[in-house]
Amino acid sequence: MATVSSTPYWWQEAPPLCLPQAAVAAKCDVVIVGAGYTGLSAALTLARAGRQVQVFDRQRPGEGASTRNGGIASGNLRPSYRQMVRRFGLARTTAIQAEAKAAREDLAKFIRREGIDCEFQLTGRFTGAARPGEYEALAREADLLRKTLKIDAHAVPRAEQKSLLGTDFYQGGMVRHDIGGLHPAKLHRGMLAAAQKAGAVVHGETAVCGLAPRNGGFAVETARGSVAADHVLVGTNGYTDQADPWLRRRLVPVRSRIIATAPLSNNLMSQLMPKRVMCSETRKLHYYYRPSPDGTRILFGGRDGTIAGNPTWPSSSLRRALADIFPVLDGVDITHSWYGYVAMNRDMIPRVFSRHGMRYAAGYCGSGVVWARWAGQKAAWQILGDARGASALDFRPPPLVPLFNGTPWFLPAVYAWMTLQDRLNHRRRRA
Repeated sequence: MATVSSTPYWWQEAPPLCLPQAAVAAKCDVVIVGAGYTGLSAALTLARAGRQVQVFDRQRPGEGASTRNGGIASGNLRPSYRQMVRRFGLARTTAIQAEAKAAREDLAKFIRREGIDCEFQLTGRFTGAARPGEYEALAREADLLRKTLKIDAHAVPRAEQKSLLGTDFYQGGMVRHDIGGLHPAKLHRGMLAAAQKAGAVVHGETAVCGLAPRNGGFAVETARGSVAADHVLVGTNGYTDQADPWLRRRLVPVRSRIIATAPLSNNLMSQLMPKRVMCSETRKLHYYYRPSPDGTRILFGGRDGTIAGNPTWPSSSLRRALADIFPVLDGVDITHSWYGYVAMNRDMIPRVFSRHGMRYAAGYCGSGVVWARWAGQKAAWQILGDARGASALDFRPPPLVPLFNGTPWFLPAVYAWMTLQDRLNHRRRRA
C-alpha cells in the first residue's frame, strides 16, 4: 500500500509561499485580515483604486482553505429554493440566486482577464440522486434553473447516467453546465501575484492579535507591530481565531477532507468519468468529487467528522465511500489525504456585512472558490463607496450560534447522526 501524504495534492505544483518579511507600516488606508481568496480579492480591488493596503495572515498566504479545497467552482447555495423563500422572502431569494450566477460568470472572466493559469475548465457538474424521490426533486430544480436563471441544466435518468459517470449507485441525477473545475492553489498564487503587483503589501506568518475602533479608524495589533487604519476588512472565514471573538461565535469551522487516488489508467478514467465532470450528490452526509486537472486521478471529498488531531479513520471512511460509488476502486492506493476548514453559519448562505464600521466577508459553507473572491471584491467596493458593492448577501450579520465559543464540540454527534440517516435510507432503497 502506498504511503499516504497529509500534504494537499495541490501543493505538489503550487505550495504556499514563504514571503520575504516586509516592514509593517504604522499607518495605512485599509488593513485586511486573511490572505486567502477573500483577502487577496479585496486587496487587488483596493490597491488598484489607489488605496494603501496591508494584508496580514497568521499562516503562509493561502495555507488555509484557499489551497486545500476541491477546486470545484460551484457557487453553491445550501438551502433549497423553497427553503430560501421561506427564510428570506421571494425578492431576496431571487436576488441571491441571480448573484450566484453572476459570481460564477465573474470568476471565469477574472481568470481570463488576469491571465491566471489555474487549469480552469467549464466541465459541468453532475449531482447524483441517492433515492428515487430525490431524482424528482433534482429534475424540478433543473427546470427552475432553466426558467428563472436561464442556466443550462437538465435531468439525467438512471438509464442514461453512465454517459456522465460510470456507476449504478445513484438513481439518476441532474447535470448543469455552468459549473467548472480548477487548480485552487494555482488560482491563489495568481491572485497573490496580481495583488502584490497592484501595490498591496502582504504579510505572511504575521498574526493579527486584536482589533479596536480608535479615532475614527481602527487600531490593529499584529505580531510585528501596531497599525492605524482607516478601514478593516476581515476575511478569515473557517480560520477565524480569538482576535475576533464576536465573529468566531458566528462561524462554525467544519473539517472537509479530500483523498487523492494513485494515477489510474486512461481506460479506467474514461469508464468512471467519461465527461470529466465535477460531481456531488444528495445524501445528507454528501460527498463531492472530481477528476484531477490532468485527468489521471479521482479527488474525493466529504466532511471529516473530527475536531482535533489527524486520525486515520476519516480517510478510511472516504475510501469506503469511494468504493461504494465505484466498486472497481475497492483497494485502490490513496496517495494523499488532507483537510481544511470551511465555515458554516446559521443562515447557511455566504455573507457580506458590517459591524461597528468593520467589513466582513465570510460563511461560504464549503463553496468558497466562487464566493470568497466575489465577497472580497464586494466588501472592497463598499469601502470605496462604489455602487458595485451592493449585494443581496449584505443584510445583517449572521446570528450567534448558541453554546458555541469557537470549538465545534457538537460536530462528531452531528456527523454520527447524519451517517446513520444515510445508512437507513440506503437500506430502504435496497429493500
